Amino acid sequence: MKKFLKYTAYTVIAVVLIIIAGVSYITLALPNVGEPETIKVESTPQRIERGKYLANNITLCMDCHSARDWSKFAAPMKEGSLGVGGEKFDANVGFPGDVNVPNITPYHLSSWTDGELFRAITTGVKKDGSAIFPLMPWESYSKMSREDVYAIIAYLRTIKPQKTDYPQRKLNFPLNILVHTMPQKATLGTIPNEHDTLKYGEYLVTIAACKDCHSQVNQGKIIAGLSYAGGREFKVPGAGIVRSANITADKVTGLGNWSKEQFISKFKQYSDTSKRVDVKPGEFQSIMPWYRYAGMKTSDLEAIYSYIKTIKPVKNQVVKFSAAEMRD
Repeated sequence: MKKFLKYTAYTVIAVVLIIIAGVSYITLALPNVGEPETIKVESTPQRIERGKYLANNITLCMDCHSARDWSKFAAPMKEGSLGVGGEKFDANVGFPGDVNVPNITPYHLSSWTDGELFRAITTGVKKDGSAIFPLMPWESYSKMSREDVYAIIAYLRTIKPQKTDYPQRKLNFPLNILVHTMPQKATLGTIPNEHDTLKYGEYLVTIAACKDCHSQVNQGKIIAGLSYAGGREFKVPGAGIVRSANITADKVTGLGNWSKEQFISKFKQYSDTSKRVDVKPGEFQSIMPWYRYAGMKTSDLEAIYSYIKTIKPVKNQVVKFSAAEMRD
């Protein structure tokens, strides 16, 4: 019996040591995507303009990294908050931890090199080498062309510096360990010719991370067969549960019967920011940043529509909104 207990104790110790070694490797050696490149992005007017368009209307960097007014439908950006960050993800929105979206004005990024910014955008690794939780869809951004990433970097350098600081993030166990394994080396894409409508539409849909929001996930992975089929849940405090729409070509539950004109009109109706609608607690809300997407070029929306129509139809009826229980 003594030998058995001794053997058991040694086994437990060995397992504990293996676990400690594994955790130490993950937290100390990862992420490992390589050092930031030694690059200097030239800030030409054309590059800055392209970056402004991408960051505000396609990749939506500025939507997430600015304050949003959740008292209005679709939570438009608050005036004067461009790039200041502050949007909070915590238990109130069903997030396993506490994360404040950081400031990306030059106040915060002035000490970052262009190579460090490039690495962060395309691989999910910060200046200090730590992992960025994929609330920022860097996996989709890693499919951008090098030139488009350069354009975004050039634009970010032009934003008005604004001083805002936030607490360090806190992720719940085991996410605080697993996050180190998430960053991956970039697999950069190329910008297709805009006249190749399908390829260009696919490029825009990819770098806009449409699949991320419009697919149901399980433990961070898209459920097989449900890509673009909608139904992913997002908790909006004071409103309820919002679910993303099915944007596959299914004619019953998706966009199969939508005309190109209907599709474009849906986005462009939010071009007039003076018509923002108030949303009271418990009323229908949307996390879709319609006011940002309304600024897309019509030709880009046409390309997106053309590509979406080729996505495999998936029959998936989505209940778009469930109001929160209101208590006195």
